[in-house]
Amino acid sequence: MAPSAEAERLARRLRDLRESRGLTQATLSEALSKNARVAVPTISSWESLTNPKLPPKERLRSYALFFSQTQADGTPHLPREQDLTPAEREQFNALHQELIDLRDAVRGVVASSSSGSIWTFESGPITIVCPEVPESARSPLAKEENPNYAWAYRYADLDALIELWGHIRASNPELPVEHVSSAKVGDSHLNGHLIVLGGIGWNRVAARLQRKLADLPIRQVVAPDLENGEIFRLGARGGREFRPEWMEVENDGPKTVDAGRIAADQAEDVWRDGRRRELVEDVALLARLRNPYTDQGTVTICSGVYSRGVLGAVRALTNSRVRDRNEAYIANRFPSGSFAMLMRVEMTKNGGALAPDLQTHSNRLFEWSPDEGAGE
Repeated sequence: MAPSAEAERLARRLRDLRESRGLTQATLSEALSKNARVAVPTISSWESLTNPKLPPKERLRSYALFFSQTQADGTPHLPREQDLTPAEREQFNALHQELIDLRDAVRGVVASSSSGSIWTFESGPITIVCPEVPESARSPLAKEENPNYAWAYRYADLDALIELWGHIRASNPELPVEHVSSAKVGDSHLNGHLIVLGGIGWNRVAARLQRKLADLPIRQVVAPDLENGEIFRLGARGGREFRPEWMEVENDGPKTVDAGRIAADQAEDVWRDGRRRELVEDVALLARLRNPYTDQGTVTICSGVYSRGVLGAVRALTNSRVRDRNEAYIANRFPSGSFAMLMRVEMTKNGGALAPDLQTHSNRLFEWSPDEGAGE
């Protein structure tokens, strides 16, 4: 079947852009692969006039960045948006919108000013990896002999999974989306787009990723004074640490408390010196990076010191109150699409997690991108 006129128009425009600079497909591939690899055959498929493939929106953004800056000397490279001159920025905005309009015409949708959600993917599979609650702390409903048994009760961070699962399924109705326990992850689950919930304590995939993502300066580490969570640290031992904040609950029992009451709470960190505390602020990690297990996918990490931080990382890009603002901030701050940030997640009065607004400077504790090196 012959391609549509709209598909041919986009393919021809991409080819014309490359040839206007006298670049080969191999050279363009190298320039666009700084943070997420794009193979030469992939570029060829986007430019094909007989069977063109539709490029992802984030790749069209990279095209617009690359071809909006004059690079007369040196090796062609993908610039950062903040490094563009005013004239180049104007050209970038115009070219980006032109390419998005051409792509939307191919899909038969009305063009909009939105550049798309971080949770919208062009291809699958999409796999959400969830931590498992240790057997000693599981609900009775997670036991197979219980007549009301449900396997999902084995999951930790279940509220984050429910929030994210529905959002991703709605955003990607034609793609395969699966959730799997970290204890059951096999090689096939690591392909495509990987989303990892929870920290290194209960999610073994999160621990493995931390070892593989050697350039990521944010490490999650065990703290001797915490029983139920792991803090975040920059770099090696002695680096800056990020911890949750607590508030002591007034008039809550005696100065000493027996182990039975603590065990009943299943939250040893709630107790200090026989006094009960209330968690008022958690720390969350949100990261989107190249999937180290495959050249064709991404890995997204949503973690926290405690489960409220995990939920806060998810809700930053699913909650209708802040997600558009946060998407816009991330798109402008990290034009390559690869980033990691630590965020402040405040608690609600009933113990829930507020979705952090990234436009508020105090909610951003640390930011890093592989094309910028050191964070801030």
